Amino acid sequence: MSGTITGRVAAGATAAVTSAAENVARTATTLTAAGGFAPREVYESSTQITRSYYLGHHASALNKMRQTISNVGLIIECRDFRVPICSWNPLLERSLAASAAGERSRIIVYTKHDLGPPSGNFSKETSIEGYTDGRYQSGKDIVKTLRKFHKNSYTTKAVMFLGTSAGARSRNDAPNNDKDLLAAIKRIALEAESLTGMRAMVVGMPNSGKSTLLNRLRAKGMGLPKAAQTGSTPGVTRKIGTPVRIIAGESADDPSSAGLGEGVFIMDTPGVFIPYVSDPEDMMRLALVGCVKDGVIPSVTVADYLLYHLNLVDPKLYTRKFDLGKPTNDVHEFLKAVATRTGKLRKGSELNLENAADWVVQAWRRGDLGRFALERVTEETLAQAVEKAREPTIEKHQREP
Repeated sequence: MSGTITGRVAAGATAAVTSAAENVARTATTLTAAGGFAPREVYESSTQITRSYYLGHHASALNKMRQTISNVGLIIECRDFRVPICSWNPLLERSLAASAAGERSRIIVYTKHDLGPPSGNFSKETSIEGYTDGRYQSGKDIVKTLRKFHKNSYTTKAVMFLGTSAGARSRNDAPNNDKDLLAAIKRIALEAESLTGMRAMVVGMPNSGKSTLLNRLRAKGMGLPKAAQTGSTPGVTRKIGTPVRIIAGESADDPSSAGLGEGVFIMDTPGVFIPYVSDPEDMMRLALVGCVKDGVIPSVTVADYLLYHLNLVDPKLYTRKFDLGKPTNDVHEFLKAVATRTGKLRKGSELNLENAADWVVQAWRRGDLGRFALERVTEETLAQAVEKAREPTIEKHQREP
């Protein structure tokens, strides 16, 4: 991850993680003793699940990026705000890193902020149970921790938190907007003072919002229609795109444009997955947010992981919606209720649990089943991610069978 951790993890961050775990255990013990519902305290991920989504075109795209990088003055890296740590790809960062200060700048953009946890202005529709007992963080807490972390990087010039293009039901409380990002890009381009303008490259994991971001910057900066094809599934972009202008060049009518040269151009790139995911729960997280193509991990398994989080955040998020009398840890009971409520049936009126699983996962991705992050973001977890990133990359032939 961009940034240097001093090795001294704040005691307060460690205490917060410990306290959250103790709260979960205490709640479960109390509920069980009282004969009530006790959510799963941990998710037991199968070690047999697929641990990579690193495809041939990912490797080809990364090689092409390396060949092109000498002409690039700015890297814009997209990460998913709901999984801000495991949607970071160390392989991308190492491959495209600057060899010296000032050679190549970087902007980190955390996308889909409005689909993550709210900043603290909770409404009736928003569950607060998982936030108030310390198991889950508010968006404000995550933003603050990430901003502090990235301050330690000499190449990261800005950290932005953007919502989806329209916001989830107009609840977009993202700290930044497209105008802020364009202003940061313009500042970096002015510092470069190139007669030919600046070339930027947008990179990130599959389905992290790269093409959508490019189109938004083009629309905001130039008033032009979208140039990159987008979709809700990973793999829409298969090769590096042609540079498109997002900021106009120097103009005598605009004194503030002096130094921009021909303007700023940005290239779209295919998402590049991590060659191997060592933690199986990280693979579940990435599958739930859509960084992994649906079907790579069975849909019922992904729905079970969602159920695990819903029970910890607030079971009422689904019990009311799907007419379940009480919460459950049984994914099949959960999906039967979903299938009944949404009409997911096979021939002969048999409940189709696979279709119900697909439906419920998509509903959460849209923000219709609560908004929360799938991992804790603390100084400790960020330091652990940095340590893990230093480990040698495991290639395909080295993976566990």
